[in-house]
Amino acid sequence: MNRLRLLVTFVALAFLVPVHHLQAETLDDYFAAFSYEERKAMKISSKELVELLKKGEVQFIDIRFPEEFAAWQMGFAKNIPLNELPARLGELDKNKLIVTACPHYDRSSMARLYLTSKGYKARYLNDGLLGLADLLRGDKARDFLHELPPAR
Repeated sequence: MNRLRLLVTFVALAFLVPVHHLQAETLDDYFAAFSYEERKAMKISSKELVELLKKGEVQFIDIRFPEEFAAWQMGFAKNIPLNELPARLGELDKNKLIVTACPHYDRSSMARLYLTSKGYKARYLNDGLLGLADLLRGDKARDFLHELPPAR
């Protein structure tokens, strides 16, 4: 009987603690432990991304709005708009590095922080989709696409 009371008390307390409070502690811990190593680890360049994509070791997420994605896109990116990310976490592979991208890096850095707080290994594309587009011009684009593993 005492074990049952203890279990009921534990479950009741778990529901009384606000969820945002638990998340704030996680972010507090993240910020308190922030270091030069983390500053470097949170970013990835287009050149690094291209190499990881060729190896099939990364999931590349374009977090722009659907209208932006429809206007122009990278055919090897998955579009999950930032405002849909919480509802679509199930589409992400926790066993792969997740790289978030937008034209520059403002929204993608927010998405990376969110994913990190949810236990994903994530980085943001520090030169953005525009930097990636500049890298993948002409024969570089052709060669890159030939080296990509088949889509699953």
